[in-house]
Amino acid sequence: MSLTPAELTSAVAGGIGSSPQRPDGNLKVRGEFAYSSDLWHEDMIWGATLRSPHPHARIRSVDITGALQVPGVYAVLTHRDVPGLNLYGLEHKDQPVLAEDVVRYQGEPIALVGADHPETARRAMERIEVEYEVLEPVVDMETAVDDPPLHPGGNLVRHVPIRRGDQDARAEVVVTGRYEVGMQDQAFLGPESGLAVPAEDGGVDLYVATQWLHVDQAQVAAALGLPLEKVRLTLSGVGGAFGGREDLSMQVHACLLALHTGKPTKMVYNREESFYGHVHRHPAVLHYEHGADRTGRLVYVKARIHLDGGAYASSTGAVVANAATLGIGPYEVPNVTVDCWGVYTNNPPCGAMRGFGAVQTGFAYESQMDKLAAALGMDPVDLRLVNAMSEGSVMPTGQVVDSAAPVARLLELVRAKPLPPRPTAVDLRDLPGGVSNTTHGEGVVRGVGYAVGIKNICFSEGFDDYSTARVRLQVINGEPVALAHTAAVEVGQGLVTIMQQIVRTELGVERVTILPMDTGIGNGGSTSASRQTYVTGGAVKAACAAVRLRLARLARDRTPAGLDPTALDLTALDLTALDPTAPAPDPASPDPAPFDPAPFDLAALLGNEVIEETAEWRHRATEPLDPVTGQGNAHVQYGFAAHRAVVDVDTELGLVKVVELACAQDVGRALNPQAVLGQIQGGSAQGLGLAVMEEIQVEGGRVRNPSFTDYLIPTVLDMPPMTIDVLELADPHAPYGVRGVGEPPTISSTPAIVAAVRAATGRDLPRVPVRPEHITGT
Repeated sequence: MSLTPAELTSAVAGGIGSSPQRPDGNLKVRGEFAYSSDLWHEDMIWGATLRSPHPHARIRSVDITGALQVPGVYAVLTHRDVPGLNLYGLEHKDQPVLAEDVVRYQGEPIALVGADHPETARRAMERIEVEYEVLEPVVDMETAVDDPPLHPGGNLVRHVPIRRGDQDARAEVVVTGRYEVGMQDQAFLGPESGLAVPAEDGGVDLYVATQWLHVDQAQVAAALGLPLEKVRLTLSGVGGAFGGREDLSMQVHACLLALHTGKPTKMVYNREESFYGHVHRHPAVLHYEHGADRTGRLVYVKARIHLDGGAYASSTGAVVANAATLGIGPYEVPNVTVDCWGVYTNNPPCGAMRGFGAVQTGFAYESQMDKLAAALGMDPVDLRLVNAMSEGSVMPTGQVVDSAAPVARLLELVRAKPLPPRPTAVDLRDLPGGVSNTTHGEGVVRGVGYAVGIKNICFSEGFDDYSTARVRLQVINGEPVALAHTAAVEVGQGLVTIMQQIVRTELGVERVTILPMDTGIGNGGSTSASRQTYVTGGAVKAACAAVRLRLARLARDRTPAGLDPTALDLTALDLTALDPTAPAPDPASPDPAPFDPAPFDLAALLGNEVIEETAEWRHRATEPLDPVTGQGNAHVQYGFAAHRAVVDVDTELGLVKVVELACAQDVGRALNPQAVLGQIQGGSAQGLGLAVMEEIQVEGGRVRNPSFTDYLIPTVLDMPPMTIDVLELADPHAPYGVRGVGEPPTISSTPAIVAAVRAATGRDLPRVPVRPEHITGT
């Protein structure tokens, strides 16, 4: 007897394909969930960070005498107290733990204070005297390469060229545009926080909200001058991330204070410090030229893309590669010329944020498609359909798209949706400006806009991207129970639920406990790039397969009394889950089941036996881009989403209300349908924010709005109703056929909303977020 996963879902409650309750859901709704800022330890002290008020300055001297004299202060540390390497970074170790002779952005850490109370630490911090020689900041991303170097080797972090086809191609219809994307913040709700506890072995235990435990561990250990095994990280409750927790913030600082004082040390940023303490989305300036024939078919695309990486590299190199390789959108274009540069400036550091390079280019190429449609006198959706890529299309990098790419179908689905009716009576809640009573409908015009986007899934360019999972099966109190352990980080996206669903499906056990995530197990990789369900899901599935093989062997030796051994199908033992080099199964056939636990009383079969297996799972290999042509199979998988936006715009006041968003997205297979919808809604909300409200205002390298009073994010009153079509076109190369979900809707929602505002106003609107003055022209 052998059951498919779909059949197991019906046999075991909460398996894949269902939407079980999140294990952390009730606690979060009731406000009882323990986040990292809630951590507490007996006799702990509090840490505070002194930060530079200047975006660029030379440090002449640092006097900590006054801070040390404050009662209750245990330590004041500078770069001289860093025992190991005073540098860290995701791709390049270019960022000091504590500044030495120069500061390169406003908010750069200079000194640390540890005290018996957070207010004591802050008061002492204010008594540290720093003498600066203020320097002229480098702030223009388009000219930064030629400005005085901020780092050895100059201000260029990375340049990626893409060259395909005829570089001198000509076309009958040509449109050009210059576009700008402002600096967006991840705006997670839980500020940076954690607790470092000195250990008896001379090491340290760090409890922290992060996105990547093992990469944090490596950077912290290097700074502390300790071996990896003496720096142990455990995940604490994470209040959102969206890329902003991939880089270090307080991790090394808390550990330094803990080891220096011998006391547990807690650090919690306030909201203003959080704006300075993490990376943001790269602002961008993008120059595009599209050429097409009279039928609308694209002949060539040329693009020059500038990304502002800020003071330190972070993940700028990878963001540049994404922007370049995805920079023409989900379209077939025979001739492509793209250059993308990421540079150092004295603006705030920028790194990972949901969409990771594809958001910036998505706004530009979709704006170009609307401009081209207007020049051709074509419907903007029809133009996209003429050029839409599909399975088998070739990317500008030469990579063949070898799984579903239903771009045309997604566009047709959103276009076919009925448009929302216009209000028959004036209700302030339905108007731009809402209950602020700014308008009663005068000057309000409705617009409709469309957009589609493409995003790579998982890490790229030959990165050894894998995850590790350990699954244990045993009997507790007479009931079979499974425990799953990974270092893959739950940041609110629902990975803990997905892991439970996979284990239930693969082992037929209803009770599944997810152990705390920590560095006590192999690397789980980063919770980013829409990769965790794909990669950690694959690792959990592989570990379960190993457990099932052990169960099969156990069943051979210990067949339960009364069960006919011929009912066991022990011949169809599938080893592909354990061997990533084995051919993928035919996606049209049922998922093989190496051992079906359904006929067994598992408790009786297991007895006192404990079965535990660990598996690593890697997706198929990628390769680096050619440094001259940009050619190469750089990406694992592609995800696609399309949006239609309906907006009402008060053209006199410049106010926008998004009336409705329709979205269609291919998710490969919806392991948890409710979570999939939540990801699409959340990504669309962040795209809406970038379209019409979210921007960190930076002038001369200084942040003007480091608070949620002045940095606006969409609320429930700003998010419109959404209609969502979810396609499940399985990727034969992925576990269960899954396709990453979280990022694609962020890419297409922004240009769709701006396209709708253009339709309502007739204005060009080449910059996001769109401000009232852009609409009114004042």
